[in-house]
Amino acid sequence: MMHKLLSYLNIDTKNAIHSDLNTAILVEAIIRRNEGVLSQTGAIIVETGEHTGRSPNDKYIVQNHTPDDDQIAWGTVNKAMDPASYSRILMKVKRYLGEQDLFIQDALAGRDPAYASTFRLVSECAWATLFWRNLLLPMDTSSTNKPDFTILHAPNFYADPKADGTRTGTFIIINFQERMVLIGGTSYAGEIKKSVFTVMNRILPKSNVFPMHCSANIGEAGDTSLFFGLSGTGKTTLSSSPDRYLIGDDEHGWSEHGIFNFENGCYAKTIHLSQEFEPLIWNASQRFGSVLENVGFDPISRKIDFNDGSKTENTRVAYPLEYIDHFVPEGKGGHPTNVFFLTADAFGVLPPVSLLTQEQAVYYFLLGYTAKLAGTEKGLGAEPEATFSACFGEPFLPLSPVVYAEMLLNRLKKHQPHVWLINTGWSGGSYGVGSRIRLPYSRAMVKAALENQIDESNCRVEAIFGLRIPRLIDHVPSEMLEPINTWDKPDDYLRVARNLIQKMHQRMERYAGQLPSSIIEAGPRIQ
Repeated sequence: MMHKLLSYLNIDTKNAIHSDLNTAILVEAIIRRNEGVLSQTGAIIVETGEHTGRSPNDKYIVQNHTPDDDQIAWGTVNKAMDPASYSRILMKVKRYLGEQDLFIQDALAGRDPAYASTFRLVSECAWATLFWRNLLLPMDTSSTNKPDFTILHAPNFYADPKADGTRTGTFIIINFQERMVLIGGTSYAGEIKKSVFTVMNRILPKSNVFPMHCSANIGEAGDTSLFFGLSGTGKTTLSSSPDRYLIGDDEHGWSEHGIFNFENGCYAKTIHLSQEFEPLIWNASQRFGSVLENVGFDPISRKIDFNDGSKTENTRVAYPLEYIDHFVPEGKGGHPTNVFFLTADAFGVLPPVSLLTQEQAVYYFLLGYTAKLAGTEKGLGAEPEATFSACFGEPFLPLSPVVYAEMLLNRLKKHQPHVWLINTGWSGGSYGVGSRIRLPYSRAMVKAALENQIDESNCRVEAIFGLRIPRLIDHVPSEMLEPINTWDKPDDYLRVARNLIQKMHQRMERYAGQLPSSIIEAGPRIQ
């Protein structure tokens, strides 16, 4: 039988179709179908099996050989799939989903109606549908004749690499021409979220909207701030502040009218989540209907253990924004007055806070630097590993990073926000020698920036990276502001700093000839 919500897809359904189920009914379905368990607080706990994180090497964009394709930055990030392979996998996915009970939910991506897109999730999993409802703004399917984009979610279906042209049985395929996303062979819910983000990164620049991988909040005075950063740098933590109002924790657009959230929920890391230091996220993660991925728990008491990383360090929680005190219901804000770039420098050589020029801002935006820690990923040795992700979100950029960098620069020139580089990583030495900068110190630095307590006249240019650093910040040890002063041996600091700067130079060589020389020259110079 062809269900009306699936007629445009030509999916012949044999089993039950569930659409627009609310949170309570989805929780019941998850328990009944043994997809997850209920914690003592009412949050749903699920396990994602083999995949506990994204599979970037299994992500593809269909190359339809249209003029629109010429704008895609094809390569290792945006791997091309031929239309024939896509059609073959699409047919298999439709046939597979037609044999499953299906959960259908429409949702809106983009809280500014002028730039919003509708997405329809068709999934074999009740818990993925609850995740979807938590993350985006749910819509009644009867109000949407045909969505702008459709996601066919078949985590228990695997491709045949030899027959289908995939690398493994896992696939995340986006076809912009057909406005279709196919996800199979992975239960990690982040693939759903980031597929939507990739789509928005493709379509919004056409409307002169700058899509950003950042969190955003608003102060009592109505001032908007942005927080860019890769996973583990504190983006969600530092933007979820009790004295400010959260617009969103991860994905936003910057239009001529200001900032707007793509989502209506949060997807936060929970490993070692602290009630003392992160009370907003802690409380939201405990509430009924929140979805906890791969989080440890006691099977008898069902008490949650956020320190349990036995399944993965990438434990996650998804919850609607309304679970956070002091959120912005309309999901919008004005043009930002402060922009923060967050990096967890495990080498311990970057200043904990510095004020960037516009040229330096574009440089560090394209650089997208942070560091992986030894022992947290297979294959890492005793030393930290420098990681670079253009625009703090390179895996989700269909266009050249330079396109997004130019959009940033235009807005910096027009609206003149302060741009800060915040190191939430190490001080006094590299990982294993120095110590992690305490969260209260990072909060104090952000607070000082937000409250205009750091005047340019009170900054000095440090000699190694050429960054403007403050001489004094309340509640922060003054010696910490100058990294070399925290090392036992200054020569060791200089050696490690030079090695990192060399890596930065090598990374930025890819943009030679694509950027004004003033931006390349804004980077650190090896003394």
